[in-house]
Amino acid sequence: MTFAEDLREWRQRRRVSQIELALRAGTTQRHLSFIESGRSTPGRAMVIRLAESLEIPLRERNTLLLSAGYAPAYQESRWDGRELTPVRTALERVLRGHQPYPAIIVDRHADLVTANNAFHLLTKDVEATLLEPPVNVARVFLHPSGLAPAIVNFDEWAWHVLDGLRRQAAHNPDHQLTTLIDELTQLMPDRPRHPGPDHLGFAVPLRLRTPDGELNLLTTLSHFGTAVDVTVAELRLEAFLPADEKTGAILSAW
Repeated sequence: MTFAEDLREWRQRRRVSQIELALRAGTTQRHLSFIESGRSTPGRAMVIRLAESLEIPLRERNTLLLSAGYAPAYQESRWDGRELTPVRTALERVLRGHQPYPAIIVDRHADLVTANNAFHLLTKDVEATLLEPPVNVARVFLHPSGLAPAIVNFDEWAWHVLDGLRRQAAHNPDHQLTTLIDELTQLMPDRPRHPGPDHLGFAVPLRLRTPDGELNLLTTLSHFGTAVDVTVAELRLEAFLPADEKTGAILSAW
């Protein structure tokens, strides 16, 4: 695709009109129309402003810059590299501080980057092949050899996970993520027509059967909102919290 085609596709995907995008990026609709038709070549700063205005992920912003004839603007560091030492240290501190409750860091494909000990205890009976790197957390939860048999509300939780992945893929298309969704779709039960009797109303809990009793967990998601490194921008912290005192007591005992 040309830059003009890429830009137009992103704008349409975000459901933003030309005039709205022009206002966001500080240009005119006429200029934007010329850019999208290929009649005008934008400068590097304009490409970045347009990408920011459309909330395009950093990885795809680099691709957009390349298609416009410019060098990538955003570095992609290795997770275990020296450049990310401050980020790695901060996140590992957060993971330790969240114990005795499970917490994980995943990338944009839901692959596990790192986790605290509580999460490893939660998954200790999962089939070993599912825990070989790269560990896909969504697969660990939904696969019959993973946590699926222990999830009391599997029909509700499974669709919660898959719907989240589908929203992510619709917002930011990615071949690997689409392949994962196709794989997990084969594992899905029938979608429940109504929430279960224990549905909290504001969130879908993870109800997990264990030898010490049932765990009732809620999840929270966090990410770096101002990251300028591709790797950091794609990290997501998923923290599990007890939805009742019994769950908290079991996890503390572990």
